[in-house]
Amino acid sequence: MYGYLLMIIFVTLKSINLLIMNAEEMHQKTKEVHHGANVKRFREMQGIKQDILAEELEISQQQISKLESQEVIKDEMLDKLAKALHITVDAIKKCNDEIAVNIISNTFHEQSVAYQYNFNPIEKIMALYDEKNALYERILKAVNDKNMLLEKLLEDKR
Repeated sequence: MYGYLLMIIFVTLKSINLLIMNAEEMHQKTKEVHHGANVKRFREMQGIKQDILAEELEISQQQISKLESQEVIKDEMLDKLAKALHITVDAIKKCNDEIAVNIISNTFHEQSVAYQYNFNPIEKIMALYDEKNALYERILKAVNDKNMLLEKLLEDKR
C-alpha cells in the first residue's frame, strides 16, 4: 500500500514540476506571484498540514502561517520550503492561479485520494501484539489462580 501511495506522490510531484516548467511562458503574461500562497497551495495539494511542515523545517506552525501570508519569501527560506515540499524553488516563484488550476486538473482525478498517516502502522501492530501478549498472560494467571484455589478446596475436603 505504501509503495502505491509513494508512486502516486512521486508521479504527482513530477507532473507538478513538469507542468510548471512548461507553463513558464504563460506566467510571463500574468500578474505578480504570491510566494506564500504558492507554498500553501503546494502544501495542501500534497495533504501536508502546517504543523508537519513546521516540524520538518524546525520552526513553529505560526511561522509557517506567517510565511504563507507573505507575498515574497527570502531565497534561503524558499530553498528550505522547496526541499521540504519536494518541489523546485521555481515552482514556488513562478506558479500562479492559472497554472495551479492546470496542475490540479491534470494531476488529480475524482478517484485519486491522498492518505496521510500521523502514525507508523508497524508501531501500531507492535503495540497490538504487546497488548495481546499481556492479555494472554493475565488470562493464564487467572486460570492458574483458579486451579490453585480448586486444588486447595479439594485438599480441604479430604
